[in-house]
Amino acid sequence: MESTLEAKISEKVVRKKAMEQWLASVCRLEPDSLALMTGDASFRRYFRLHAKQQSYVVMDAPPQLENCRPFIAISKTLRNMGLHTPEVIHADPEKGFLLLTDFGDATYLRTLMPENMDHLYGIALDALTNLQACRYVEGYIIPPFTADFMRQEWAWHKDWVWCKWLGLSLPLAEPELDACYELLVNSAISQPQVFMHRDYHSANLMVLPNNEVGILDFQDAFIGPVTYDLASLLRDCYIDWPREKVIALAVSYLQRLQERGELAGISSEVFLRWFDWMGMQRHLKAMLTFARKQVRDHQSRYLRYMPRALNYLIQVSHHYPELTRLHDYLRITIQPAMERVNK
Repeated sequence: MESTLEAKISEKVVRKKAMEQWLASVCRLEPDSLALMTGDASFRRYFRLHAKQQSYVVMDAPPQLENCRPFIAISKTLRNMGLHTPEVIHADPEKGFLLLTDFGDATYLRTLMPENMDHLYGIALDALTNLQACRYVEGYIIPPFTADFMRQEWAWHKDWVWCKWLGLSLPLAEPELDACYELLVNSAISQPQVFMHRDYHSANLMVLPNNEVGILDFQDAFIGPVTYDLASLLRDCYIDWPREKVIALAVSYLQRLQERGELAGISSEVFLRWFDWMGMQRHLKAMLTFARKQVRDHQSRYLRYMPRALNYLIQVSHHYPELTRLHDYLRITIQPAMERVNK
């Protein structure tokens, strides 16, 4: 493992030198400072560059692991729609380097407080209605978030969370648990399908001047269920709020859509069921991501978000008798296993 770790470190050093050469030769920028920023759960790295009395963000997306072309195409489309995404100043998709505008450090995650949450979430929900109106990205085909893709995420969840991280064997009740998950899948594919950011949450939203919201990390977009990004935002793995507040905000989003002539005839009860079950599917996927980062990449910092994701799953499934078998398994088997691993 040590030799593998050394190889990864060496590769990052080589990438950084190549990036500095690209900045100098193509962007004509000699850094006054170039500092690694806190990244996401991908193979991308981000650096803050100070040069010529300005601040920029540089994306390092190794081409063998990441494709930065969707970021370029989607950013341009969303900016043309009046949304606020980073401007791509220079790009070299072959090398995997992008020079972007810098939105600063005021993420929603750092900024949200009980006294400003209504205001900030209101802005984010308004932006989300516009985001979901995107239907076409020039030069890029947005893939569909299919039932098969969700089933693959479930298979990965069982493998990485139950088996590899928690050390559990697949339970005898696996077919019953699969049947519960299939209910979540069917709910998702029955919803109107729209532009889906996929990670529309507090770590990827920025507080900008003039009551605007900056939107980051949209390169993995799909065409998918209308409640997916809403669940990402309001049932965030990084921050949580009282259930009654979350429900009120979710209903307010339905009202926004209906004021635009969308989801006519959809009751708040139906919409909230979609929202709850979509959130469950997403949190099972989030747990997969966090476990994989720990087991495969030896990055433990995501494990602190596991309890919140699991608590969402247990709390929401409690309200739906159809999901009792999944609820019981999460509460009786997974929760104690997580507590043992985390000791």
